[in-house]
Amino acid sequence: MSTEQSADEIRKVAKILDDAVENEDKELVLSCFSEDGEIEVFGLKFKGHENIRKTIDWMYQRFGQIRFRPIIIMVDGSVFFEEFILSVKPEDAEFEIKAAEVLVYEDYKIKSLRLYFDRLEIARMLSKGFFERPLINRIHRDTLKGLPGIN
Repeated sequence: MSTEQSADEIRKVAKILDDAVENEDKELVLSCFSEDGEIEVFGLKFKGHENIRKTIDWMYQRFGQIRFRPIIIMVDGSVFFEEFILSVKPEDAEFEIKAAEVLVYEDYKIKSLRLYFDRLEIARMLSKGFFERPLINRIHRDTLKGLPGIN
């Protein structure tokens, strides 16, 4: 049964998770999650340590080195919210993407982690092909048409 949790302790566990991800310490990352914890990213849910491990492996394969720069952190009860800049270094490039996460804690273990990235920014970062890069850039440009100050 879950008991009331301290906001300061939740922040500490969240910091441990961020540091573990940045240091590619997969075992420490997994230790932050409950056995039945889950990660939701791009609308897909991955539940349990084995699936969380696969999700972490996917992140490192796609993003390479990962760094977090917090913008806003809020804790309300057992819920931790963070808006941050995600810096990644896939291969020989470096990108920064604004992102957010919502973590739900139970007994200071992560029960649920929902990550929110702009899919178009991720596509721009990962696109390399002769046809896909211009297409992604065109879609990006077209989504901004009509906004004040945008040509």
